[in-house]
Amino acid sequence: MKRVMALVVAIFLLLPLATPVGAQCLSEGHTVVIHAPAVAKTATGGLKGVVTEFVITVTPGHGHVYIETWPLAQVDMQASARLAAQVAGRVLGVNMSRYDVFIQVRANTSIIGGPSAGGTMTVGIIAALKGWKINPNVMMTGMINPDGSIGPVGGILEKAAAAHQAGVKLFLIPEGQRIQYVQETQKKEVGGVIEINSETKPVDVVKYAEQRWGLKVVEVKDIYQAVYYFTGHRLPRPKAPENVKIDTSFLKNDALSDYKNTTEYYQKVMRELKESNVGYETYETLLAALQNVGQILNQSKRYIDEGMYYTALSKDFQARIVIRHVDWYLQTNTPQQVEGLLKNTSKEIKRVEAFVDNQSIRGVTMLQAVAAAQERVEDAKSSLDQAWKYYYSGDYWDAIGKAAYAYERAQTAVLWTNLGKRFAKGNPISKDVIKTTARDYIDESDLIVAYIESMYGDVIGNSLTNTIEKAQEYYEDGKYSAALFTAMQARVQGEVFLDTLAITNWSVLMDKLNMIKGDAKTAIGIAEEKGITPILAIAYYEFAQSFEELAKKNQSVDDLQTAMTFYMYAKETANLFLSTPLNPVPSVPAENATVPNVTLPSQTATSAPVKTSTTGEADYGLMGLFAIVAFVVGLAVGRKL
Repeated sequence: MKRVMALVVAIFLLLPLATPVGAQCLSEGHTVVIHAPAVAKTATGGLKGVVTEFVITVTPGHGHVYIETWPLAQVDMQASARLAAQVAGRVLGVNMSRYDVFIQVRANTSIIGGPSAGGTMTVGIIAALKGWKINPNVMMTGMINPDGSIGPVGGILEKAAAAHQAGVKLFLIPEGQRIQYVQETQKKEVGGVIEINSETKPVDVVKYAEQRWGLKVVEVKDIYQAVYYFTGHRLPRPKAPENVKIDTSFLKNDALSDYKNTTEYYQKVMRELKESNVGYETYETLLAALQNVGQILNQSKRYIDEGMYYTALSKDFQARIVIRHVDWYLQTNTPQQVEGLLKNTSKEIKRVEAFVDNQSIRGVTMLQAVAAAQERVEDAKSSLDQAWKYYYSGDYWDAIGKAAYAYERAQTAVLWTNLGKRFAKGNPISKDVIKTTARDYIDESDLIVAYIESMYGDVIGNSLTNTIEKAQEYYEDGKYSAALFTAMQARVQGEVFLDTLAITNWSVLMDKLNMIKGDAKTAIGIAEEKGITPILAIAYYEFAQSFEELAKKNQSVDDLQTAMTFYMYAKETANLFLSTPLNPVPSVPAENATVPNVTLPSQTATSAPVKTSTTGEADYGLMGLFAIVAFVVGLAVGRKL
């Protein structure tokens, strides 16, 4: 008996030393090996393409995702791996809480990891779940988005070079990224003086790779296409609805009432200004501000007439901020009055916050509305904090301005909450579900920003980082809906940055916008078919249309990028929590598993096994950097309601 007990104790002592893979009984799972190109920093700070190997094992388990990188990646891949597992389960109709995923990443040099292998990992997990073979002659780069689309990445030319050197025949890239922009620098000596000229040059990756290496490059839109190229199996995709109509008529009465009230407020304050005893310079300043409000209200009326009710409400919101600023400035003559005004604004925000937080969220539509409301309450609180700072520094004008914005922002939270209550239906959504989803979005957004900075340095400033930090603060305060949607905004802005990096060609940008616009419309249609009215997505879609109109009218790249951003918001918002599994993919016997043939140019070299070469033939490390001058994502998106 003592010997038996000693043996049991010994076994328990050894258990902690067992690896997770061994503990999960590998014989019950499947393992696939899949390769992907990555980029690494050169000694001079440029970029070079390298090949990474992913060994992916899926076993029965409890929903865990384990990842090991060697060498350690500069950017953690964990968030991307988790998302890859979620998407794989979603498209297969598989409950991933019953499986564990183990991913080993190997490269011959330190790589910039992060989200660019998300699509590849998703393909690998799907193949492991189904026991499908992977075509070793195919590689891909691209993020995986929650809806299964393949998102934009950087360093595509370097990665194409790495794919060629590894001997693959087919290289998959995200749709819309075949045109890359490189910076060509020429040195010329004139009379002993060296002139250095830089020029941004477009490169068609599809043509370049075929002409130089005989490498076939294909753009892929989503994971469904990618899986086919890697495995030869076609996954059933969600059917896109036909004749989707974007209609914000649910906001019509709100827009008409809001326009009427704002116009009356404008006329009242204009009369008060003319009857006031302020000095000449102050009068002219305030009058100019109100005259600008008149123009904004004219725009609001035009949007109402065109049936663009959310955009009209946003214009009214912009107008009221200025009207209230002028109104409150005329009412306050002493610091004590300004202090009282700020205190009353604080009370109003607290009242609104309690109203929003006391809602029981029933259904996805209400979730979207309450999330929008929470976001606006937090924005109001932040603006009021700034108002107090101005007050204590003796800057009463700006203190009143920030307080006016805070007050009006809080009122929009009331509007969105009432909208949510109007569309509430179904069972309450668990707070834990929102919390978990918010955590995933924060981590993924943080990963994208770190990836951009690793690739291109600090070219985006602090705007995205600040947005993610704000989302994290909301999360820590238990404002999970606000955290979720704020992190989603950061993710979208990061994607738009990557997708438009250094691009100034109008037709290329319009092509990208139309692609995103179509995806957003499809997402809204799918949500509506499932009985959900994605009011926030519909509102953002319409708002994007207003910026698209401005962009076309003024040939403005900034407005075009803003339109892209709001179309992406619409798409992401409409897709949120629509993770109902599709019909399961029919099982395919292992002996019938095939991989697709790849049609290649005649000059292509014969198939060779994949090798992890670390040398790159193309070095475009400074690609696009000199062309990034004025693009800071998210700073020009306008004031939305």
